[in-house]
Amino acid sequence: MISVVIFLPYSLVTSFLSFYPKTLYNVRMNFDMTISSLDLLGTVVFAITGLLAASRKQLDLFGAVVIAMVTAIGGGTLRDLILDQPVFWVTQPIYIYIVVVAALFMFFYAKFKTAPMQFLLYLDALGLAVFTAIGAQKAMDLGLSDPIIIMTAIMTGAAGGVIRDVLVGEVPLIFRKEIYATASFMGASVMVLATGFFEQQEVAVILCIVVVFSLRILAIVTHYSLPVFNPIHKQDSDEHR
Repeated sequence: MISVVIFLPYSLVTSFLSFYPKTLYNVRMNFDMTISSLDLLGTVVFAITGLLAASRKQLDLFGAVVIAMVTAIGGGTLRDLILDQPVFWVTQPIYIYIVVVAALFMFFYAKFKTAPMQFLLYLDALGLAVFTAIGAQKAMDLGLSDPIIIMTAIMTGAAGGVIRDVLVGEVPLIFRKEIYATASFMGASVMVLATGFFEQQEVAVILCIVVVFSLRILAIVTHYSLPVFNPIHKQDSDEHR
């Protein structure tokens, strides 16, 4: 009887300890797969927003695909070049295929139906959140300092849109009152802080995605924007002399 009492708790504990690493491993595998799926979804959405920008300027099919490509993978490309890392779409060409297919589909789809802009804005917010977390994660893995991590996160999330707007001759979205790069900055900052409080980095990634997505959605729904810089006119300055 005594042996049973001793052996039973021992066997339960050893079984749990042998099972726990496998469970944790499976959770991390599922988490990585989820992030990868959201990353591909964000790539598709960014490609579509690039195509819509090209359609406003009435570019041809080739020009539209180029703008879609730059929007979808431009931020990550710039990040990898600055960090002196292999460019992600060179080792994973699936991103190129996805952008081309999404751009071609949307190019012909838009000729017959109107794109669901509000829904695309929500998906774009999710894409920004995921790209921000991925950019921060990559810089963290390289052991870079906190300011560089935050800059890398913003670059990954917003630089593609900046290049897109410059190529189509518009003032970049992040410079036009929109809470876009600001949301990315806040999310990346939260992720940096969270890594000091939580042992599992997955928690920090989730917090980053939630913060960026929530701030961006809040800005879309409430139409809230940052204050605009209004320079003092010469006439006003003369009056104050």
